[in-house]
Amino acid sequence: MPFAPSRRAAAALFGGLALAPLFGRASSAERYLDVRGGGNFTPVNIAIVPFAGDSGPAMTTIIVNNFKRSVFINPVDAGAAGAAINPDAAPDMAAFRALNAQYVVAGRSGRGPDGRMKTEFRLWDVAAGTQAAGQQYVTDPNNSRRVAHIVSDAIFTKVTGEKGFFDTRVAFVDETGPRDNRRKRLAIMDQDGANLRYLTRGDDLVVTPRFSPNAQELTYMSFGAEDPRVFLLNIDNGQREVVGNFPGMTFSPRFSPDGQRVVMSLEQNGVANLYSMDLRSRTTTRLTDSSAIDTSPSYSPDGARICFESDRGGTQQVYVMGASGGGATRISFGEGRYSTPVWSPKGDYIAFTRQAGGKFGIGVMKPDGSGERILADGFHNEGPTWAPNGLYVMFFREAAGGSKLFMTDVFGRAEFPIPTPGSASDPSWSPLLG
Repeated sequence: MPFAPSRRAAAALFGGLALAPLFGRASSAERYLDVRGGGNFTPVNIAIVPFAGDSGPAMTTIIVNNFKRSVFINPVDAGAAGAAINPDAAPDMAAFRALNAQYVVAGRSGRGPDGRMKTEFRLWDVAAGTQAAGQQYVTDPNNSRRVAHIVSDAIFTKVTGEKGFFDTRVAFVDETGPRDNRRKRLAIMDQDGANLRYLTRGDDLVVTPRFSPNAQELTYMSFGAEDPRVFLLNIDNGQREVVGNFPGMTFSPRFSPDGQRVVMSLEQNGVANLYSMDLRSRTTTRLTDSSAIDTSPSYSPDGARICFESDRGGTQQVYVMGASGGGATRISFGEGRYSTPVWSPKGDYIAFTRQAGGKFGIGVMKPDGSGERILADGFHNEGPTWAPNGLYVMFFREAAGGSKLFMTDVFGRAEFPIPTPGSASDPSWSPLLG
């Protein structure tokens, strides 16, 4: 069964990338992994047949490495069963059942006569004996890594029923030099550490980058010769503008889900309160009025509520209130101090940092404070940020050699380091780029 062309015009995604479905007999039933029913799931075994074509080996390696960090998918070596497979034809399902594979991925990737790279894949459901998904992509060869991530996302979504997270970027603060004279540059990379580039030169100290909902802009704080300033930076063209000068700000603002507002904390005379700013008019609205320190605000995905940390009860704890201000409800009641709360993109959890017993833990709880669990615990973990599908949390960990980035799943089943050239802190995970 050859790869069939699309029956409609291919959709341009970015930079010349076009896609078309690969038609085949669809599976008769959807078989999704229950990734939100609890942590007692069994990962799905997917046999990855090495992709054919001159770009196939690199494409295969990226897809396999993505799945190794996915927790919910277990990549299986196709071995002899995949050695002679024709990517245009149905595989020998019996051979893959012997490998305990529930799905099989096969495909090809290489340059065509026009110099563009064409990548095709098929996902086969071993139990049903049918094609579960298929797609082809045509793009400039420079986009090959992103195509591998898009293929990984398509497979992840088909198998789990959840959005993927591979076609994303991470902004963070790159740190070099001695501790008493740190050079901090704003950097960005793919979620797996590839395609690193620097967004600032390091002339000024930068902290707390935050992505906009469209993944094209970042806010961050810069400390130079003047008062601390908040910048809005366009990632693609490098243009930046000053949102405002805020001498008492402690963290960079976070965007509202619609991208029209930001919420921030401003300190005056030892007291910090929360404010929202309309990015079009630059007008600010005060949200809290307390004699405490209210900081680290984060919108719920529907924009209706805000979580934040406050010491109004005597110690740092997490509170939730309406997005327009008013009464706040404390939701953290475990041992120790709670800080840096961040609402999940799915709305089902709030991630936080908890300091207790001389350790810093990264945890999650439901918005009403129930279901608390610690995902990572150690000497100094801080700064959680969510993957756009709400299934993973990234954070940074201080160690003797400097700080490094790590990610874990929402159940804390596995933890993976994220490669960076040097010390790294303050990660911010982008929305899906597609």
